[in-house]
Amino acid sequence: MPRASLPTGVQIEYDTFGDPTARPLLLIMGLGAQMIIWDEAFCAGLADAGHFVVRFDNRDVGLSSKFDHAGTPDVLALMGRVAQGEPIEVPYTLDDMADDAVHLLDALELEQAHLCGASMGGMIAQTVAIRHPGRVRSLTSVMSTTGNPEVPPATPEAMAVLLAPPPTERDEAIERAVSTTRVLSGPAFPFDEERIRARGERLWDRSSHREGGIRQLAAILAHGSRVEALRGVAAPTLVIHGDADPLVSIEGGRDTARSIPGAELRVIAGMGHDMHPHVWPEVIDALSGHSEKHEAR
Repeated sequence: MPRASLPTGVQIEYDTFGDPTARPLLLIMGLGAQMIIWDEAFCAGLADAGHFVVRFDNRDVGLSSKFDHAGTPDVLALMGRVAQGEPIEVPYTLDDMADDAVHLLDALELEQAHLCGASMGGMIAQTVAIRHPGRVRSLTSVMSTTGNPEVPPATPEAMAVLLAPPPTERDEAIERAVSTTRVLSGPAFPFDEERIRARGERLWDRSSHREGGIRQLAAILAHGSRVEALRGVAAPTLVIHGDADPLVSIEGGRDTARSIPGAELRVIAGMGHDMHPHVWPEVIDALSGHSEKHEAR
């Protein structure tokens, strides 16, 4: 897969699907998640729907630059300080990760793109729309939120998954992938353990580095609420959220839609914090209709 060298020195691994002259669509993945979580079949479906699809590893995950030199933050201590309204110091912020995305567009010679971010990727996409409005043709925020502390927290089971220590061995990582997905995906759709296990194997074999997810979580904590800044976002926005999400409550999606002027909210029945193959057609259809409508801004 190709790699882009950003002006900041960060190296970003990426790949593409579809016709480079089609509607450019940048997919931004979530916390500690490699770009291959955007399944190839899902990306191919988006390409068939008229997009030039770009997916990439965020900094500190997959095959992109790691920040181990910055140390591993004590997330529980950071959460305590945030709860007390105290400022925190972190290795990097969501602003830096949003700038990475824009630098990648520069490297690909894409003046603008449609952005779609999932979970933390939705937060990054929102931040791009705030910081770099001229680069965003449209915004799609999937199973994400605004950083508003009034949004209900994750369920205890989902929070335990989020804060679990990173696995250190391959077998442990594969079993963790199965158990984590079982908690987050919700009960509405059949749980395909064979598919999730195979994905866990592929993820570990591609990159066994896990500490970056802790630094990414610290970046989320440091960013705080985007509600006021989102009120100034002019990019046409689609918010997609499942009504069974145990990690990012559907209220996070509703708060996102309320905060961005004119945003459309699409609620997917039964979807948890995972884009199960059963929902791919609905997501592809919604995202493609949104990008096509707003291609010629």
